[in-house]
Amino acid sequence: MGIEPYDQGMLDVGDGNLVHWEQCGNPEGKPALVVHGGPGSGCTPGHRALFDPEAYRAVLFDQRNCGRSLPHASDPATDLAHNTTDHLVADMERLRRHLGIERWLLMGGSWGSTLILAYAQRHPERVSQIVINGVTTTRRTETDWLYHGVGRFFPEEWERFKAGAGPGVAPQDIVAAYAALTGHPDPAVRERATADWCAWEDAVLSLEPSGSARPYSDRPSTARLAMVRITSHYFSHAAWLPEGALIDGAPRLTGIPGALFHGRLDLSSPVDTAYHLVRGWPDARLTVVADSGHKGSATMSRKVRAALDAYATR
Repeated sequence: MGIEPYDQGMLDVGDGNLVHWEQCGNPEGKPALVVHGGPGSGCTPGHRALFDPEAYRAVLFDQRNCGRSLPHASDPATDLAHNTTDHLVADMERLRRHLGIERWLLMGGSWGSTLILAYAQRHPERVSQIVINGVTTTRRTETDWLYHGVGRFFPEEWERFKAGAGPGVAPQDIVAAYAALTGHPDPAVRERATADWCAWEDAVLSLEPSGSARPYSDRPSTARLAMVRITSHYFSHAAWLPEGALIDGAPRLTGIPGALFHGRLDLSSPVDTAYHLVRGWPDARLTVVADSGHKGSATMSRKVRAALDAYATR
């Protein structure tokens, strides 16, 4: 029982979409679902390595239109109209039923945190525990910070990012402008917009002491195209969530133990979001990791593994 998948498949979730899933570890172990970030990043083998393969039945899935799911968002002909938070929550429920799982632990970070919280507040009876590394709720205030406010720390890079959105685009419309550019029929336009977006994302994380210097730009071309297109699609719509809904809804998570970790050095997603979330969630504990940013750190990984190990027998 290693960390390679022992089972995998493509789940038909409707609207012409097939969602890739895999299971690894112990088929009789504690069920857990990995909810990847982005939106649109897809799962990686590194996600599997966080779980004790003797203790966990770990399920990974690529959210709609990214990773190995089809159709892929790197193709401008792929319609994202049926790719919203509600669709992804429904996909998670469909996958749970397909695999015959009663309740599962949810693990993920960044955008994955938003999707975990949306699912758990909709289906709390299906969630045993939650482990989050990097807390976000995709409020408009969070998106405005990431694609405008934090530019105060990187003014030159932000001006280039703003210019890439097109002439005369107001700061509040930049994300929507990139969403349009990444769906443009001209591949040169899509590539340029994707490169400009990734350069900005890399700049925001550039002060962090751990991780790659180009975590966004160095991804394979089709993966970058899909991620930027899906991310801008979601963030230009505030993930179709009322402002503050997931923080206001935190009391619905009462009774679900939560281990939340957030990097003190995370400029892209400041720690106050995590702080306000746990104030309404009595069974959650927030640990701020001093040496970590959004890209994580060895300390962050150790703490996440320890939390998963602690929950393995509960």
